Order: sequence, then structure tokens, then C-alpha cells
Amino acid sequence: IGKVVSKINAFGEAQIRTLEKEGKIKIPFNEKNIILDLSEVEITSKDIEGLLVAHGNGLTVALDISLTENLINEGIARELINRIQNIRKDTGLEVTDKINISFLADDDLKERIENNSAYILLETLGENIDFPAQIYNGTEVVFGNIKTKITIKKIENG
Repeated sequence: IGKVVSKINAFGEAQIRTLEKEGKIKIPFNEKNIILDLSEVEITSKDIEGLLVAHGNGLTVALDISLTENLINEGIARELINRIQNIRKDTGLEVTDKINISFLADDDLKERIENNSAYILLETLGENIDFPAQIYNGTEVVFGNIKTKITIKKIENG
């Protein structure tokens, strides 16, 4: 039996696909053929490190789920945009109002925001982002490793 198990464990993609499609497969063993039925085995797939793998209907898809600094920074920018838009709504500003945005100064966060400032300004109708050392009446924002205060100020037409 051990030799049959080792032959099954050595199946390649084509043999597994045949077994899944036809429900059985012939295994040459000692000059004879053994018929292996799909119900006699369990077919599993394992993820490759850094990839998420899914299989079904004869199709296998692998997604690269590793996070780069750029992806992390983009995620932070998206979350900050969401928080800014909520502050806008909570303070009664219109969606079309242009604003200035202030984040409590933090060197790491400042760098991450500056790398995505054009995107943040575009999505929030922001005109300017600054980083004062103190914010007294801001909205505290906490998510992931991020903790800051944000204020927004409507730009008056003049």
C-alpha cells in the first residue's frame, strides 16, 4: 500500500485534473492497473507563501497578498480620506466645499501622507495639507498603527 500512496502523492497537475474530471484514474502498479476512484482520496491545495490560492471548476487562481510600503501607504490614504469625508459631513460642510486639511504633526505619518497628498487632496477637494505641532479642537482618528488629530476648514470664496 505504501508504494501506491507514494505514487498518488507524486501525482502532477494533469493526473489530478483527470481524476477530478473523470472521477477515476488508472495507476500502473506491478504490471497491472489499479483504478483509483475520486471518493477514495482527498484533494487539497496549499497556499504558497505570499500567495492566496483558490481552485474550482478546473481553474486555479493565485493572488499576491504581500503588502508593499506603497500599498500600505495607499491604504492609509484611503482611510484618511474616509475620515476626512466623515468630518466634512459631521461639521455640515457641503460635498462641493473646498477645504484645507490639518493633521497633527508626526514624522512617520507626515511622510506617508505626503507620498499620497495629491490623491488625498483630489478625493477630498482639499487645497492644502499642513502639519501643525498642536491641534486643539480636532477630531481624533485611530486605526491600525495610526493615531492623529484632523481638522478641516472650509475655504471661503472671496
